Amino acid sequence: MDQLAALLDGPRARGAFLLRSVLDPPWSLRIQDEAPLSVIAQVSGESWIVFDGRAPVRLLPGEVAVTRGPEPYTVADHPATEPQVVIHPGQHCASLDGESLFEAMGLGVRTWGNNPDGGTVLLTGTYNLEGAVSRRLLEALPLLIVQPGGPIIPLLTDEIVKDEPGQEAVLDRLLDLLLIAVLRAWFATHEAPGWFRAMGDPVVGRAMRMMHNNPAHPWTVAALAAEVGVSRASLARRFTELVGEPPMAFLTGWRLALAADLLREPDATIGSVARKVGYGSPFALSAAFKRVHGVSPQEHRAGALQ
Repeated sequence: MDQLAALLDGPRARGAFLLRSVLDPPWSLRIQDEAPLSVIAQVSGESWIVFDGRAPVRLLPGEVAVTRGPEPYTVADHPATEPQVVIHPGQHCASLDGESLFEAMGLGVRTWGNNPDGGTVLLTGTYNLEGAVSRRLLEALPLLIVQPGGPIIPLLTDEIVKDEPGQEAVLDRLLDLLLIAVLRAWFATHEAPGWFRAMGDPVVGRAMRMMHNNPAHPWTVAALAAEVGVSRASLARRFTELVGEPPMAFLTGWRLALAADLLREPDATIGSVARKVGYGSPFALSAAFKRVHGVSPQEHRAGALQ
């Protein structure tokens, strides 16, 4: 499993917010939902995305925008159009004076807008929960990415208006596929962070994959070096130069990120999570977790399940 795949394999969409918007100008939506990551696919017409204090970015048919929260931004038919609707946390849709608009502007299954025959059609998917595994990825992304969406957009367009058994799972997986396709395309053409570039190194990349694939193993720098066929000192130096931190610091971060994500599962216990991520006891995991995350595993779990 490579680094990008590993990061995307943790907090996958589970009941993500998905909406089809059908609009006619003038329209302008102020997004203040504080979501960590949102995906906006332009099916028809065009839109402009404006982060405060930044140049507006045009979104054309077939393109996908990935926005990184929690900063607010505006999506509109034109940069000069004043916001008419505000999207609050929890995807609560309201007028500027606070009146709920979702029912008034509802147009059918997962469809909303100001005109059922509007010329602008957007598909919006929102990842409402930030998983710790994806934090490295989020920190590597700019506020806004725009890339071609490819063949996944028509699939999502067809499926988003269906109300069939298992539909939520189908939509979650299509949203994940769209996000992964956009991020892969973006990383292929932009300067990637050190950890991403390091995956291509025959020595460091292999060591990273071993830690990713088997975090419960009692890895040491010496054991990793033996596996990849270099000296301990050589691996430590090369790893730190490419990744930006020593191998054991990287392993600790990965284990605790996995633990934070696993603790979100309803049936997880601190003991079971500790075993899965390479800690010998719940106490050892709790001490390391609180040192890095600032809260105990119990407190993190309680907040995640609220």
